[in-house]
Amino acid sequence: MTPERGTAYRKPSARPRVDGVLIAALVLGVLVGARLPDLSGVTRKLLRTGVVLLGLQLSIPQLLAVGPGVLVAVLVTVSVTFFGTLWLGRRLRLPRGLYVLVASGFSICGASAIAAVEGVVDREDEHVATSVALVTLYGTLAMIALPLLNASPQWIGLSVHEVAQVAAAAPASGLATAMAVKLGRVALLAPIVAFVGARGSRPPLGFLLGFVALMLVSPLIPAAVLDPAKTVTTVVLAAALFGLGTSVRVEKLLRISPRALLLGLLSTLLVCGTGYLSLRMV
Repeated sequence: MTPERGTAYRKPSARPRVDGVLIAALVLGVLVGARLPDLSGVTRKLLRTGVVLLGLQLSIPQLLAVGPGVLVAVLVTVSVTFFGTLWLGRRLRLPRGLYVLVASGFSICGASAIAAVEGVVDREDEHVATSVALVTLYGTLAMIALPLLNASPQWIGLSVHEVAQVAAAAPASGLATAMAVKLGRVALLAPIVAFVGARGSRPPLGFLLGFVALMLVSPLIPAAVLDPAKTVTTVVLAAALFGLGTSVRVEKLLRISPRALLLGLLSTLLVCGTGYLSLRMV
């Protein structure tokens, strides 16, 4: 059965322009980086603080509102995309740091997921910038293509990479549904970061516990506090990605390999295809 366009759920409180701000901050950092001192120490602290604050944008009631069938589809889509992209990255003989970041960004929530995972995996700064460039490119293509295919809000939420891109791709009548499904993917950020960190030398337990704790208490926090907190989260993550960008050299970034471009294409097809098929089966 073809996925229905569905009724709208309670509108999530996510800010749809966050990812665009993060990408702009990273690009600005790349452009001015050669003129600034090393910011790596401050950048790492800002990244982890920002990831903890992301927990305030989620709540258990909000996630349950999408229904058990769609939650299963979220779990299947994220798992298949993440592990499938890891397998594809190895087959294409790309650096592990790069394909782990691509797998995280494409399966979860774009630049925000990349910012979370980069701190627990061995990678080069160019891997971070390349993965953000890929998630922006292919997320934009998915944002354009899925509405042309008359995609349901659920399918858009399952398949488009960035939160801002989901907001742009979803029809007005189904925006709340698409955003709720997308935030279901964001909720899986903690186990993905924990999995990646457990396989490396940088255990991420501390800031992940903070992320989960804030997600659990967010329904108890009044909107008058949550709204400014979301702005602070955006500022902190943007500052962190600016710091990351300052250590990237443009000449290296411009040499994105055809294999990396192919990985982004295959991962996008994987997330879109898995999202569609999983909705048909629930």
